[in-house]
Amino acid sequence: MRKFTAFACGTGAGLAAYYFQKLRDPQFAVQNSWTNSETPVRDCALWDSNWDFRDPKSLVKPQKNDMPQEQNRYNSELEKSLPKYARHIILIRHGEYLDVGNSDETHHLTDRGRLQAKYTGKRLHELGIKWDKVIASNMVRAQETADIILDEINYDKAKMKHCSFLREGAPIPPQPPVGHWKPEASQFYRDGARIEAAFRRYFHRAYPDQEKESYTLIVGHGNVIRYFVCRALQFPAEAWLRISINHASITWLTISPSGNVSIKYLGDTGFMPAKHLTNRIPRDAKNVV
Repeated sequence: MRKFTAFACGTGAGLAAYYFQKLRDPQFAVQNSWTNSETPVRDCALWDSNWDFRDPKSLVKPQKNDMPQEQNRYNSELEKSLPKYARHIILIRHGEYLDVGNSDETHHLTDRGRLQAKYTGKRLHELGIKWDKVIASNMVRAQETADIILDEINYDKAKMKHCSFLREGAPIPPQPPVGHWKPEASQFYRDGARIEAAFRRYFHRAYPDQEKESYTLIVGHGNVIRYFVCRALQFPAEAWLRISINHASITWLTISPSGNVSIKYLGDTGFMPAKHLTNRIPRDAKNVV
């Protein structure tokens, strides 16, 4: 019996030593995550805290010296420049529309597009948000979508702002390129500057005198919204075409007082019946692929 016990113990110890040695072999090493690496974080992954050029430290005159009076002056001015509340920016893509005719004036919502906008308006009403601003692209399909939504959220239509910077366009050449959509280079130069200007106009942290969290509703277009998302989250802007959002979908971004940006919804249409979900122009009335 003692011989058997000694044999079993010896065999067990030998197997344990063998497997322990195998586990130490780099060939069999398994990391818990690809982030378990000693490789430094790439510069492109670092957050730029002054992305909106409104970091309080960049707005205050630097200290001249270490004297208490100068330190008090700097700290006082810095405190006055600090935002205290978040800004919520809710982006709505227009409803389904017909691409007929040669101008924007003939690009009206389809019956389904109008119904989509109504569902979105009802959803926004259910959220119980008190809107500080409502802004819409001045293209027909965005204006019609906004008009239907405002009826549902009981917002004074006379207060809605109309912005040509929010018009649909080609923000930046996408990566990877796609074969079915190749605007001329001149269109990227023209539209890209305008869409970037729209981003800088509407995306920034709160002003120091803002006394509560604010809610801005923007009704616009798929390309513009996807570009805004990439820019706000500091993802490569060229990645915008990798994202797909449905017609009349809700995208919600929050800019905290520190300037950090988070996304709450991206192209949300879960409140809409599946049979009404679309993201492209109906092929029976489409001028472009």
